Amino acid sequence: MGTCTTEKMTYRVLLVDDDIELSGLVADYLSPHGFAVETVTNGNLAVSKILAENPDVVLLDVNLPGTDGFSICREVRDQFTGPIILLTARDTETDEVLGLEFGADDFLAKPVSPRVLLARLRTHLRRQPSEEPSAPENVIEVGKLKIDRSRRSVVVAGKPVTLSTAEFDLLWMLAQQAGAVVSRVDLFENLHGFKFDGFDRSIDLRVSRLRKKLGDDPHQPTLILSIRGVGYQLAIEAS
Repeated sequence: MGTCTTEKMTYRVLLVDDDIELSGLVADYLSPHGFAVETVTNGNLAVSKILAENPDVVLLDVNLPGTDGFSICREVRDQFTGPIILLTARDTETDEVLGLEFGADDFLAKPVSPRVLLARLRTHLRRQPSEEPSAPENVIEVGKLKIDRSRRSVVVAGKPVTLSTAEFDLLWMLAQQAGAVVSRVDLFENLHGFKFDGFDRSIDLRVSRLRKKLGDDPHQPTLILSIRGVGYQLAIEAS
């Protein structure tokens, strides 16, 4: 998705935020680190901009004039597969849960630390699809499911399925240990890069979204199984 394939890559960031001063500071900080930031200040313009320009990553404020950030995330999520990072000044668990339910990949509270933002951007953008042929170790097949890490593609029973960055990474972790139980702690810490506090629901919410997209009955799942009190298992007998 990067706009340049040379060693020094430039990534396109679409920042949707009506705080003009903050937007300028973010753009100034990220620019020397290889990010070209474009800003949209009204939520009503964001959906068409995201889908038309397909940026490498979207930074999306929750509270916007016009359409709010949650609605924007929900509307573009099935068509835009890049990372969506929500920004909010409220720092509430409710906001985070809603954002994850609508398909956000990450969540940052304002005021945003520039260094933290840069670190999160780099983490998400390392997980980009490759145009190179996939090596055998980058392809896992489990029953009707085929996952290609290089191309970041998923096929279920011969039909392609579009996943967000975070959803794909979660599925890949489960597929690497198909048939075994992977704990919530391991899933959380590998995906987020920091310690699990025991209360975060992001893994459960992403599993729920994954089941829907993969056609796995959320009430009686046969593909991604819940192991009470431990975590999740990708069933190797799933058909």
